[in-house]
Amino acid sequence: MSTSEQFLPAFLEDVVGERFGRYSKYIIQDRAIPDVRDGLKPVQRRILYAMYEAGNTPDKPYRKSAKTVGDVMGNYHPHGDSSIYEGMVRMAQPWKMSHTLIDGHGNWGSMDDDPAAAMRYTEARLSSIAMELLRDIEKRTVLFKDNFDNTVKEPVVLPARFPNLLVNGVSGISSGFATEIPTHSLREVIDACVALIDKPHISLEELMTYVKGPDFPTGGIIMGEEGIKKAYETGRGKIYIRAKTEIEQLRGGKQQIVITEIPYQVIKSKLVTAMEAIRMDKKVEGIAEVRDESGRDGLKIVVELKKDADAEGILNYLFKKTDLQVTYNFNMVAIVNKTPKQLGIIEMLKAYIEHQKEVVTLRTRFDLEKAEDRAHVLEGLVKALNILDDVIETIKASRNRQDAQKNLVQQYDFTERQADAILTLQLYRLTNLEITSLEKEWKELQKTIDVLRGILNDPQKLMKVIKKEIGEIRDKYGIDRRSEIQSEVEEIKVNLEVMVTSEDVKVTFSNEGYIKRTSMLSFNRSGGELESTGVKEGDYVSGIWEVNTLDNLLLFTKNGQYFLLPVHQIPEYKWKENGTALVNLLPVQKDDPIIAVIPIKDFDDPSQSIVFVTAKGQVKRTDLSEYMTNRSIGINAVKLGKDDYVIDVQLSDGAKEIMLVTEYGMCIRFDEKEVNATGRVSAGVKGIQLKEGDRVVSGLWVSGDEGEILVVSDIGYAKRTLLLDYHIQGRGGVGLITFEFKQGKRVRPNGDKIIKAFFVKDAFELSAVASDGSRTTFSTEKAPIEERKAPGKAMFSLSKGLHLTEIIQIAE
Repeated sequence: MSTSEQFLPAFLEDVVGERFGRYSKYIIQDRAIPDVRDGLKPVQRRILYAMYEAGNTPDKPYRKSAKTVGDVMGNYHPHGDSSIYEGMVRMAQPWKMSHTLIDGHGNWGSMDDDPAAAMRYTEARLSSIAMELLRDIEKRTVLFKDNFDNTVKEPVVLPARFPNLLVNGVSGISSGFATEIPTHSLREVIDACVALIDKPHISLEELMTYVKGPDFPTGGIIMGEEGIKKAYETGRGKIYIRAKTEIEQLRGGKQQIVITEIPYQVIKSKLVTAMEAIRMDKKVEGIAEVRDESGRDGLKIVVELKKDADAEGILNYLFKKTDLQVTYNFNMVAIVNKTPKQLGIIEMLKAYIEHQKEVVTLRTRFDLEKAEDRAHVLEGLVKALNILDDVIETIKASRNRQDAQKNLVQQYDFTERQADAILTLQLYRLTNLEITSLEKEWKELQKTIDVLRGILNDPQKLMKVIKKEIGEIRDKYGIDRRSEIQSEVEEIKVNLEVMVTSEDVKVTFSNEGYIKRTSMLSFNRSGGELESTGVKEGDYVSGIWEVNTLDNLLLFTKNGQYFLLPVHQIPEYKWKENGTALVNLLPVQKDDPIIAVIPIKDFDDPSQSIVFVTAKGQVKRTDLSEYMTNRSIGINAVKLGKDDYVIDVQLSDGAKEIMLVTEYGMCIRFDEKEVNATGRVSAGVKGIQLKEGDRVVSGLWVSGDEGEILVVSDIGYAKRTLLLDYHIQGRGGVGLITFEFKQGKRVRPNGDKIIKAFFVKDAFELSAVASDGSRTTFSTEKAPIEERKAPGKAMFSLSKGLHLTEIIQIAE
């Protein structure tokens, strides 16, 4: 047979699937997930059993950890010493275990994530409570199996005389499964066990009067009763763990935040470093110093604050931005009958109680066998003592020991076991005192046997024994609850004032999309002139606002999206510097320019709304509050029809009139109240009926009778008309003529379309940009006041073929 013929063909996915299935089964059952009965992973169970077998118990001196690791690796766990020692270290750390199972001596690490010393330096022995996990193991209470090389036996599970799975919790990740079970109070869990024994159909609500929630060794405040209840019901749930803090008053009006308990599994040194980084980066104004004053008296972190700092605000910021508050997700998975299963707390406790019933039953049987054997022997001894002379004669007449045993069985009806005991009886036991003690012992054994048989025959007596024994453990090892539980989750509200220093600044935005924030000091030092601000060659400032660093800017695009940009996030530049491109701050698209920027102080002002005007004459009004967002991406601000786009966006109080001006010189004025407020992503209503080819170029907000309407044509003709000449109409009409275009061969043209319109109350400067990039500045006062249908006057001359592309208001 050739070599190739010895192989069978197989699909790769079948081979990989089968191998991975075996691997998964191994790491789920024998590595990462605990057994529901004793709450231990295999490596932990093997460590505890190896120490117990070696006599490394609490009443003996400490023993080198390396010796224990060697015993475990050589006899039970052939997977390397590091994993065994890591398992030992975790069971010895009081900030990870509710009740440590190993009593460590030496350096076993710290809450700062310092590693334990090498195993050759540390010493260990079993803790007192660990002995309760192993108690009665020698009485055949649990099954044993062969170890990896069939040289010794190891326990499949420990007797676990207290519910270790819930008390000490567990964390683990395997293939396809993970588990995260928090630590609990020993007293509460045992009380819950007793309640479940007394009332097998107890409700979760009633059980939670005993187990109120997790109890972490590091203390802290647990928030979210609903999350606890859901986890106890389904095995999954979410809670929040908050550090225990206090704000202390110091001399001179200063304050300090003192942290005495931190959330479970949070590394103290990293927490302190994170808070120090916040101070160094000045993400919060008011932190003077962060100190770790932890010592023998316990954990203590001090955050010293500057004078007049907002202590509550800073504390809330630290809760939000550091691990002073963390989320804890329950995922209560354990091995039940060799299968991983997600369990609620009642299922867990029932599985534990069933295990205890089995343990106590097997132990009682073992004790009964021993008692019955001893009683049988004593019965024979007492009988022999009553006929002592005859027995002695028989023994003397026998040839040897075997013959003597045979004669005793045949002549006096002793059993072989009794005859053997008679032959090994020491002579001093023939004294009257010893005879009496044997009779007394036999009677006591009869009582013990009756009690043991009663336990085996009566399930209620069995449960009574379990309750009594776990009650003794509760009384001996129980400690007060360390974690405080709050039913409600407190919402963390961080005032912007805590993170940002309030300062009045200038914000400028250019036509090419450059933005900057400038302090008033830099503005004034540069002469305080708007024209002196820095821009790139060929660029110009299209908007300037005096705002506060605590304000926000709403930026609206031509295609109906908007962005929210906090003023403090705009980089600070000197007044004569160009600033930074907006694309460096927000994901704006090149083909979707910003057409309006609105500073906002308070999004919750119910009187304010955002009003949109589109090129096709649509008008939409939406409450300002709907535009509050924490997202930095573009969000839909208005629904647009085909080929439509936004031409203007304004912040309005709803008390004015809107005037729409079109390219063809039409104009309509209507009350803003005619536009009902609609949702953020809506299309609005028709503001003006447009002629074919016409479009709206400006939306103006006017009121009363004062002021004028200024319109400018594409070749620089302009005029002002009194606001009085525009009477209020109903929304959606054709409107009125506001500019007369000259037409004809012998007539000098005044333009083909209106490029922009403005409402003028007080004179201001306008900057007109021509198609060749040239700019001309003129005052609104220069435009003549004429009637509505007047043709206007040329404000400046443009070279042939040029036209205006944009007109910008420089300053009011």
